[in-house]
Amino acid sequence: MVNKLTRRSVLSGLMAGVAGLALSGPAVALNTDQARQLIDRLVGEINRVINSGKPESAMYSEFERIFANYADVPIIARSALGVAARSASAAQMNAFTTAFRGYLSRKYGKRFREFIGGKLEVESARAVKSFYEVKTTAYLRGEAPFEVVFLVSDKSGRDLFFNMYIEGVNMLATERTEIGAMLDARRGNIDLLIQDLKTAG
Repeated sequence: MVNKLTRRSVLSGLMAGVAGLALSGPAVALNTDQARQLIDRLVGEINRVINSGKPESAMYSEFERIFANYADVPIIARSALGVAARSASAAQMNAFTTAFRGYLSRKYGKRFREFIGGKLEVESARAVKSFYEVKTTAYLRGEAPFEVVFLVSDKSGRDLFFNMYIEGVNMLATERTEIGAMLDARRGNIDLLIQDLKTAG
């Protein structure tokens, strides 16, 4: 019976997919107001950067700082690397996480730069199982508003977002697919992937 329960628990965790990496336990200290406040601060920083008038390279540096402060980058990085994370050494994971953070900052920084002249506004927050969903609306000049959703957890010991959806596109799922394809193209060579990620995005 114990073996069956254990097996069932493992299978349930696998079926949960990438979100399960961040959500294997219930949130204890985090609540809806705190999740909303986190994203309020995040949105405020994004709005400040996109309307700062800074050159592109400076914006990307700011976005990397924002990711470091507000995103659970180690969880996102491990999820993106997928099965290969199991065989990576601690040094490789640290190097990959750092390179991946810069890659995310450039990639999503380009997307947020599209918001120049516009803004993000927090609309609502709610508990979803063991994490919190905070919905925001992006208002861009000359375009219809669209939704950006952040998923927040304190699983890593801090209140951080571990996933986001931009117009319904799941960041964790997208990055796991794209990083997996990049790793396959390099015949599973994590070190080569790390080097290439330093300029990708």
